[in-house]
Amino acid sequence: MVNLGPLPLRGIAGWSRAGATGQALRMTKSIVRVIVSTALVAGSVGVAVPARAHAPAQRGELLALTPVSDLTTAQVSGFLKDAGVDSAAVRYGVRGYRVTYRTLTPQGALTTATGLFVLPLDGRHGRVDLVADMHGTMVDRDYAPSVGEDYGRLSPYLHASAGRAVAAPDYLGLGRGPGRHPYMDTASSVSAALDMLRATRTAARELGRPLSGDVYGTGFSQGGQVAMALGKALGQGADAHFRLKALAPVSGPYDLAGQEVPALFDGRVNDTSGVLYMSYWLTAQNRLHPLYRSTGEAFRAPYDRVVDGLLDGSHTEEEILGALPGNVKDLLTPGFYQRLQHPRGALLAAMRDNDHTCDWKPAVPVRLYTATGDTDVPIANTLSCVRQLAAHGKKAPVVDQGAVDHNGAFKKSGPQIVRLFDSVAGTA
Repeated sequence: MVNLGPLPLRGIAGWSRAGATGQALRMTKSIVRVIVSTALVAGSVGVAVPARAHAPAQRGELLALTPVSDLTTAQVSGFLKDAGVDSAAVRYGVRGYRVTYRTLTPQGALTTATGLFVLPLDGRHGRVDLVADMHGTMVDRDYAPSVGEDYGRLSPYLHASAGRAVAAPDYLGLGRGPGRHPYMDTASSVSAALDMLRATRTAARELGRPLSGDVYGTGFSQGGQVAMALGKALGQGADAHFRLKALAPVSGPYDLAGQEVPALFDGRVNDTSGVLYMSYWLTAQNRLHPLYRSTGEAFRAPYDRVVDGLLDGSHTEEEILGALPGNVKDLLTPGFYQRLQHPRGALLAAMRDNDHTCDWKPAVPVRLYTATGDTDVPIANTLSCVRQLAAHGKKAPVVDQGAVDHNGAFKKSGPQIVRLFDSVAGTA
């Protein structure tokens, strides 16, 4: 047994860990001891899964399966409790693996990505349902679910300990994937998520725990938006091996143009979160769309000289926020600040490209979770999603967690989503 020792828990990210008070939030500084068994490597699957001889590279191909965690029921309960998450739904221990697989860049070229695959240690050997779990904003690649033993594993461990397998993609450019993360590029996040489901199907078969094909979608903040878009893709037949059963996203930024970006200017989004989100979004989107010709066109000096480097995937939120000003107005040039308030052209298109995740009619139960106290992703985003779904004839109940902040919405919603999925599956 390899004892990784006590690992500090980091804060929950939504769009980020920046919270309603304008300060970076941290979860309880409790310690969880995670035991990773070297026997896993020598057991039913090796660290590497070689490709078939002479087979052409293809998206969704499983390249490697690496054991990363092995927790007892008590350890899972402690991990959740230390983070302030109700652990009543915990029934089993869990075992986690880093999945390395092929997927596509935003430009359509083959690349690799990683993600966390978690199985319940429930003693059964039949087919298991799958939760597709999408994480919130992360600026440091080492926070991603398959790498960091922190917030990114809360929801995967919660759902796996309730008896379902979990696929939690790191997304492109996070975890152990190459390049930089194309933040809020929903299309590539969905592509990477779909390909991880395919790789996970292979991994589950190799591990002797084949998947049933039933998929339950959830996600928090950025991940809430991705979960809705992934559900849309699955619902429209993106992969015949997977059947969407339910959707339960939390506090997703479903309406950038109509709600989230305007909220930066009317006080509904706190200053600290606004600075992190806008700097991350602009630098990432400018690699995909011609939003500005130089950083000096969008960002004030001296921030224009450092902002792109700060958001390269190797810096923590504390490092980034410590090097940037305290509000969006001081971050951006006056001209670009005005452009954001009245977006058009490529800027508006970049927002609207990501604002159609609720523009469809799901054939499965959908429940949206949010909080009136959220000053990272205001509740108006969820209400916009409800209206879009209703326009297609789909009524989606909203669970308002009340006066809690962004992170609080996640903590309260997770256990409720487990019970929802149990109900849909008939296991409640």
